[in-house]
Amino acid sequence: MSAHSVRIVLVDSSHPGNIGAVARAMKNMGLHELVLVRPKVFPHEEATARASGADDVLAAARVVPTVAEALQGTGFVLATTSRARDQYFRNLDVREAAQRAVAECASAPVAVLFGAERTGLTNDDVQAAHALLRIPTGSDYASLNLAMAVQIVAYELLRARSDVAAPSLRDQPLATPESMESMYGHLGQVMELVDFRDRTRSGTNLMSRMRRLLQRAELDINEVNILRGFFTAIEQRRRRAGEQSNTRHETEAGTGES
Repeated sequence: MSAHSVRIVLVDSSHPGNIGAVARAMKNMGLHELVLVRPKVFPHEEATARASGADDVLAAARVVPTVAEALQGTGFVLATTSRARDQYFRNLDVREAAQRAVAECASAPVAVLFGAERTGLTNDDVQAAHALLRIPTGSDYASLNLAMAVQIVAYELLRARSDVAAPSLRDQPLATPESMESMYGHLGQVMELVDFRDRTRSGTNLMSRMRRLLQRAELDINEVNILRGFFTAIEQRRRRAGEQSNTRHETEAGTGES
């Protein structure tokens, strides 16, 4: 068994019956941690009815207002999607993703994000993901019912846990989503300080590309600390340069002729 759990996160789910069916699918496959982000209706009698014996999973489910809160304390994050994204994510087949998730559970809890029934996950919802999880389908119509998608992912996680345990992929656990967000804020400050700006017409792509680059790198906490130390060194060097420039200007002004 893995040292940590896999957390199923449903974002903006609109049908309480689907929440109950998800809880049943999870319990069938040995998963118990369910987090609901902004559910339209919960709790609800239809959710309880569809859970059909998984009432304990529903009772333990947490309701939170943001994806960031749902991901607190996790390491590796997967985001399910059925459509192409233009932000340079790593894409994993559901079986490969499940194997990665189980291996990553040796270091920290893993989260799998599922979006709203009609629209799926937004680009903002997937910002903290290290990879996108895709479920292959046999036609051009790739949209699956929410509970069905969770059932397939949960089944693959069960299969992966049943395989011979793989060694941990890393010596240090992945940086948490909270520490990554803090680093991105620090990076933005340094980019502003050195006037490293998005020169494209829209002016909005650079930070998104930087985030995707660093998410694909799957940084551990030590690597985040190294980067933040580097950012701090840049800030200090820039500050000293500014102080020296101000001192020089004051000296030149003080020695000028009246």
